[in-house]
This record gives sequence, C-alpha cells and structure tokens, in this order.
Amino acid sequence: MSWREDAKRRAASEAARYVEDGFVVGLGSGSTAAYAIREIGRRVKEEGLRVLGVPTSYSTFLLAVKSGIPLTTLNEHPTLDLDIDGADQIDRRLNLIKGMGGALTREKIIAASSKKFIVVADETKLTSSLGEGQPIPVEILPFALPLVIERIRRIGGRPNLRERKDGSGPYITDNGNFILDVDFGAVNEPAKLEMRLKGIPGVIETGLFLGMAQEAIIGTKDGIKVIRRT
Repeated sequence: MSWREDAKRRAASEAARYVEDGFVVGLGSGSTAAYAIREIGRRVKEEGLRVLGVPTSYSTFLLAVKSGIPLTTLNEHPTLDLDIDGADQIDRRLNLIKGMGGALTREKIIAASSKKFIVVADETKLTSSLGEGQPIPVEILPFALPLVIERIRRIGGRPNLRERKDGSGPYITDNGNFILDVDFGAVNEPAKLEMRLKGIPGVIETGLFLGMAQEAIIGTKDGIKVIRRT
C-alpha cells in the first residue's frame, strides 16, 4: 500500500470512530470515504454498532450493503447526525472542492442535511487557494450544455465536458446529468464564484462546498492531523 492510500485509510478509520450507537450517518463517495464505510461496517459486525446510513451515490449504496450497513433515506431521516466524505481540495478555512467522483449534488445535499460534516483526505489535498491545479466540477442539465458553456466562458472559466473512462460518450451522473470540469485557476472569491455559477440557467450544483465542513481529518505520511473550522 502506498503512503497515500495508508494515509487515507488512517484518516477514514479515525473518522469512523466518531460514529456513535444510534446515529444516522451520511456515507460519502470516493476512495477515501470507502475506507470509512468499510470501517463502519466492521464496527457493525464486530461491535454490534447500531447505525443507519444514507448513501450519496449508487456505488456507495452497493458498498454499504456489501459492508453490512443498514440503509435509510432522507425521507425517513431528514436530519443526519454525521456525514463523512472525502474531498478533492481543502483550503485552510475548510472550504472544499468536491465532485471528481461525480456525486457532488447528492454529496452536498447530504452534507447540508447533517448536524456535523467531517471531511477525510490525505495531505496532498490541502491547498492555500481553491482551484489551484484543480478544476471545479459543475453538474448541469444536458439540454443546457451550449448555454452553460458559453456563460462559464464569459465569467473566465475553461469548461471541459467530462467523458466516460472508455471514451464512449459524456459521463452521466446518478441524476442523469452531465458534468463540466471547469478550470478557473486559483479562486480568490469562491463565494462570489459559487453565486455566479448557480445563477446560470441549467446549472444544477457546483463542487464548491463552502463553510460546510466543521472538521477535517488529514492523513499524513506518519500519522493524522485534525483541522477544525474556527
């Protein structure tokens, strides 16, 4: 296992310790969140931990079922006790870029529905400025593709339509939408950019998660560190 994978595993395992008996937990998507899901599943089997999970994607749903975590929905539990998810980039104020795994809209809904949102990652995800070397995913209605591309270019973005890994066509989200990966460079005013993007007709959601995470558990080469939003 590479140091990064080991760091991700350690951060996720530490986050899984925050899950208490009786919790309803948001289950994030991506490789780091997957470690947390497996650890929660282990606690369910070995410790008798009683939890319910709400998955943020179909792939997470399948992993949670395989891990033995009982599942529920936001309809049944509109307020979650805890959400554990990864991130593609984290700044010093715990603002995030998420969505390279394609589940940004559901991830943001779950994070907003949770009393506490903990982000887990390895230290390579830390940055001084969001967008530096990292595109911002934007989920859009397929019908609006030409309009959204034109409007994003107008505000200084360089959009790229995400394609399937096999090159057979556009990547389709669990919601049936497209994703534009947009290069804005380093973003000095992420809240302003979020507002401008959300004002474009056809934009469903952006990968800017601003002021949502209360805590980040970061795996390093030789341990973990915890960053709390002040």
